[in-house]
Amino acid sequence: MERSTRRHRRIRRIRRRNVILASALTTTLTLSGAAAWAADRYLVEHVEIDDVAAYEAENSSVTVDDSGTAEEEGEDAEVVLTDTSYTDGQTSLEISTVVEGSGDATVTYYVADVTLGDATALRSAFADNRFGQNITELTSTIAEDNGAVFAINGDYYGFRDTGIVIRNGVVYRDEPARTGLVFFTDGTVEVYDETTTSADELLAAGAWNTLSFGPAIVEDGSIVDGIEEVEIDTNFGNHSIQGDQPRTAVGVIDDNHLVFVVVDGRQTGYSEGVTLTELADIFVDLGATTAYNLDGGGSSTMYFAGDLVNSPSNGGERATSDILYIAG
Repeated sequence: MERSTRRHRRIRRIRRRNVILASALTTTLTLSGAAAWAADRYLVEHVEIDDVAAYEAENSSVTVDDSGTAEEEGEDAEVVLTDTSYTDGQTSLEISTVVEGSGDATVTYYVADVTLGDATALRSAFADNRFGQNITELTSTIAEDNGAVFAINGDYYGFRDTGIVIRNGVVYRDEPARTGLVFFTDGTVEVYDETTTSADELLAAGAWNTLSFGPAIVEDGSIVDGIEEVEIDTNFGNHSIQGDQPRTAVGVIDDNHLVFVVVDGRQTGYSEGVTLTELADIFVDLGATTAYNLDGGGSSTMYFAGDLVNSPSNGGERATSDILYIAG
């Protein structure tokens, strides 16, 4: 009887051990599966187009009109470049530094006031001349590879697989999801609801570039209500964009007259960053009728004439998937 009891106890211990081992194995497999999913989703490159320049040349629906430039009129275009400004006789820009507040409440930001000779002078470029998810390079690297005199980080389209992506008159993605911004070839810029249109319809209307991040923070010259409650994405790692943060955004003064703002942040005593409402205030003070938030945080970068203008919050540039730029 005693021997039988000991045998049953031993069997129960073995069963408990097997249950624990099975549970541990299941947990390990689950974690391994989750890690593999996360790596595939956020780290592994998924290339859809491996030569964007060739693809753009083949598929562009927009003919860039260079008529009326100084060169074609027989005049020499005078390019003037200073530490804070650039003009080529058609497109011009001037960069200013603004410091507000003091101590821990100091905010430092940079404003690029840009007048385009033609709407197509504002171009976009993708990291490594490829299109897809998780393909990244430093803003300065993308800028240098494309001969940019000025650039800012874009909307980080490569973090997601949704949105309408039109760049330089070419459709790259047509998965409507959020409020976007569209630049037309006639120099106008509009906030729009992606879910009410398509890439082909926008292209037919003269779209040159679209951005898909947001939110729109200024419309009709006024701050948009509710911007502090907006979530850009529902996927892991990019939910709330509230609080004092480094920021990048673009504003519209008039046709072919834009302002780009990069706010540094997370650097006590130099710049704490701003909320979306405070960012909108900056654009209203600049006279913008429309302003649209882009990828921020460690991505916020302004580049000019071979150097970084701002001080990114990571202690250096963070790689991103795309830029907006003006060629020098």
